[in-house]
Amino acid sequence: MASTKEKKSYVLLRKYFEENSLVKANLESFNNFIEKELQAIIEENREIEPTIIPPNVDSFKIRLDNVWVTKPEISEADGSKRSIYPIEARIRKLSYSAPLFLEVSAHVNGVQRESFTTQIANIPIMLKSKFCHLHGLTKDELIKHNEDPDDPGGYFIINGTEKAIVNIEDLASNRFMVEKQSSGSSEYTGKLFSERGSYKIPHQLEKLKDGLFYLTFTRVKSVPVIVIIKALGLVKDEEIMRFIGLEEEAEVLINLYEFVDVKSTEDAIDFIAKKIGITQAREIRIQRMQEILDKYLLPHIGINREDRMWKAYNLCKMLKKMILTIKEEGNDDKDHYLNKRLKMSGDLLADLFRVNLKVLIGDLLYNFQRIVKRGKFPSIKVIIREKLLTQRMYSSMATGNWVGGRKGVSQRIERLNFLQTQSHLQRVVSPLSSSQENFEARSLHATHMGRLCTSETPEGTNIGLRKNLALLASISHETLEEDLIPLLVKNGLELEKTATVASKKKK
Repeated sequence: MASTKEKKSYVLLRKYFEENSLVKANLESFNNFIEKELQAIIEENREIEPTIIPPNVDSFKIRLDNVWVTKPEISEADGSKRSIYPIEARIRKLSYSAPLFLEVSAHVNGVQRESFTTQIANIPIMLKSKFCHLHGLTKDELIKHNEDPDDPGGYFIINGTEKAIVNIEDLASNRFMVEKQSSGSSEYTGKLFSERGSYKIPHQLEKLKDGLFYLTFTRVKSVPVIVIIKALGLVKDEEIMRFIGLEEEAEVLINLYEFVDVKSTEDAIDFIAKKIGITQAREIRIQRMQEILDKYLLPHIGINREDRMWKAYNLCKMLKKMILTIKEEGNDDKDHYLNKRLKMSGDLLADLFRVNLKVLIGDLLYNFQRIVKRGKFPSIKVIIREKLLTQRMYSSMATGNWVGGRKGVSQRIERLNFLQTQSHLQRVVSPLSSSQENFEARSLHATHMGRLCTSETPEGTNIGLRKNLALLASISHETLEEDLIPLLVKNGLELEKTATVASKKKK
């Protein structure tokens, strides 16, 4: 006989699985992609300006506005449209997808000329998500629609094939990590991937043999970090020392002393411009360098002029961390799960949609400019190709070849038995190559407990790189800073402090 304690734990587990699906996090991720991410991606590409416009027009803009998705439907051969359920998509080898609509308007000389709603794609819909016909149905209703009532959903149907998007485990972006190098010109290097929308820019901070710290990002190769801090507007040595927060630290003093002659922001910007080989007149040199600093240096903090001071403060913090790590001969643990993030279906589909929307915009511009060259003024409605975006998304999901050179992101679901299907939907894959050793990445880490299954991993070359989520693992979603402050205030954070933070940001 099972003890009372055991009985209680069974009740708790049963109750947990009644309320929470194994694929709950994936469903939430997909819902977030449709409800929020799609609109955010459209906002990034809101205004499109063709380079070739009709001669009698001063300015011409194409503006993208609201975007929304309806429920899955099918267009028959006679042109009629009707709802489609997953079982029909499986049997007839169709894709279970819903139309994606977008509001588009054309503005000639600042005046709206035409405005219309058009379908720009068919977007694959995840089974059991908010946008699926099966969402919220009871067991009897599911059986009526020829569905297995115990099937968790969380996958897609592309050309009649069930496809799961595997979760990808990656290093957390916007997080500065210092590690000891076994070879190379510097003993320690600090790395950070700054991510904002479609940008993901690697930054590297290193200390060379001359005792100076150098920063590398995009075109800017090995430029002294103190000069970059001064170029961002933090010019006084006393202020830099205060923000680094290591008083009387010889490492900082050596770096400051070396560039004591750089006394203004313009001089610092000019110094960097010359170092990276911009050879125009001083004014143009400074202007181009300012654009590079705004756009490509720590873009996750901001890409506007007023964000420069925040970037300078962050560089001071990075420098402090680097100096302390070298002093203590420490190392950041890359395999600690605090430094990892999971990219789920919604995030991966957002990456795919973002890249393919740019292709659609490029195609739209090409068609527009081609017709303008012939001396005509086309309607935008005619030049938007609906099938372009659809075909590119279907192709990626059918082959598993994703943007950024990733392979095997979308996989055919293994249906040998029910448990294997559940396991496949819980899969977590590391982007590291299976042909390399990577012993530390493959071994079990203490932070995996309760998050990842400690025993389920294949033998052979993929051992430790292909993992599975633990049964009771729950995945939290990214929270924006502006959403977080009200929560912190509610839990006792003083309003005065948040007000000063806001006012500092404005300055």
